[in-house]
Amino acid sequence: MAVIVPSTSLVIIPTYNERENLEPMAEAVLRSLPDADLLIVDDRSPDGTGDLADRLVTRSPRISVLHRPRKEGLGPAYCDGFRWALQRAYEYVIEMDCDFSHDPADLPRLVAAARNGADLAIGSRYMPGARIVGWPPSRYALSWAANAYTGALLGRRIHDWTAGFKCFRRRAVEAVLDGGAPANGYVFQVQGTFRVLSRGFRVVELPIVFRERTRGASKVRYNSTVEVLRAIWILRHGR
Repeated sequence: MAVIVPSTSLVIIPTYNERENLEPMAEAVLRSLPDADLLIVDDRSPDGTGDLADRLVTRSPRISVLHRPRKEGLGPAYCDGFRWALQRAYEYVIEMDCDFSHDPADLPRLVAAARNGADLAIGSRYMPGARIVGWPPSRYALSWAANAYTGALLGRRIHDWTAGFKCFRRRAVEAVLDGGAPANGYVFQVQGTFRVLSRGFRVVELPIVFRERTRGASKVRYNSTVEVLRAIWILRHGR
């Protein structure tokens, strides 16, 4: 039986060594969405991020933390958070990074899009009106190419397949989980959007300004684009 909660929206932030960013991010999220809760999913960060999350829980009833025993990557962390959300009857579930590359001020727009009928609202870096700040040309080119390849192979009109700033309706979260074992990194983002589209659900994109982190170390691996290309081929052929 699901546990009934007063808030209908949950923001999920996975963390690994994000001690510098976590507290200001938590404050910004709760300020931007006064009617939402926040779940921190920490993969046993050695820098004490998990301990800080526990302290934040004591300061606000709107914050919860899910401690995972080890670092397993983005996909498993989000899926554990999604299951946690479904057990507590949230209707809207938001995923975002902890490093301020996703602006918490954009959260109300994503939630509003879902409340207005979208099953998945994506904060897009590649549609008209969007912008990326702080990326070197090489990283921009790799990311843009991965998105173009994905769209061509999967045959769906999505500007930003690898976006990590999303608001799901409850049934879209269920679609992501029902698809089976999660992929990882950017592949997980492609996989999740594809699973939602495959159910015939409505997906909308909203332009955002994406800014490269200024504090802490990036978790991006430069071989992740190769992983995306391989995974898209597998998705395309229904495996």
